[in-house]
Amino acid sequence: MDDFELTPNQGRVLAMIRDYLDSHGHAPSLREIAEHLGLKTHSSAQDYVEALVRKGALERASHHRALRLPQRMRVPAAASLPLVGRVAAGTPIMSEGNIEASYAVDPALFRPRADFLLRVVGMSMRDAGILDGDLLAVHRTPSAENGRIVVARLDDEITVKRLQRRRDRLLLLPENPDFEAIEVDPRRTDSFAIEGVYAGIIRRS
Repeated sequence: MDDFELTPNQGRVLAMIRDYLDSHGHAPSLREIAEHLGLKTHSSAQDYVEALVRKGALERASHHRALRLPQRMRVPAAASLPLVGRVAAGTPIMSEGNIEASYAVDPALFRPRADFLLRVVGMSMRDAGILDGDLLAVHRTPSAENGRIVVARLDDEITVKRLQRRRDRLLLLPENPDFEAIEVDPRRTDSFAIEGVYAGIIRRS
């Protein structure tokens, strides 16, 4: 385990930079960090980067994109996943204000790789094995195949349902006969968006 202490938000920024380095071979720009994590300004991303450098979680080389992990961290390591709480109207789901906590869970344990956790409220997906109080691991993506369990935003409310496409409309289907399907007009991009797909669950005893 690393011997520096990070806040939950600093941990999110470090995990994003680590994944980007693994995928691209170089560090993301401040703009990419800000957009990926829903930060309001590039300066917020800069502040997090500087804090991570001060704490020794990142090293800086000759120019602003030359961030790198310290040698002792350049091996696969368990990261953390942010827990998204209540989502404020009009904000990206991963915005700072929406993050309730951070859990030391390796995102690579899930398929597809998880980007965040969401606490399940209610029993509408009971028959899919998703129960009230579970932590749903979610892979962040704006699209999903027919039949996938998705996390969707409806008028700034977040719901977990199975996606079904029917010609020019979408249905969000529960997995419990006590609940009704939700019909969505896919042209209403102002009130509907897919935030991610189901990757797994964590059930706390």
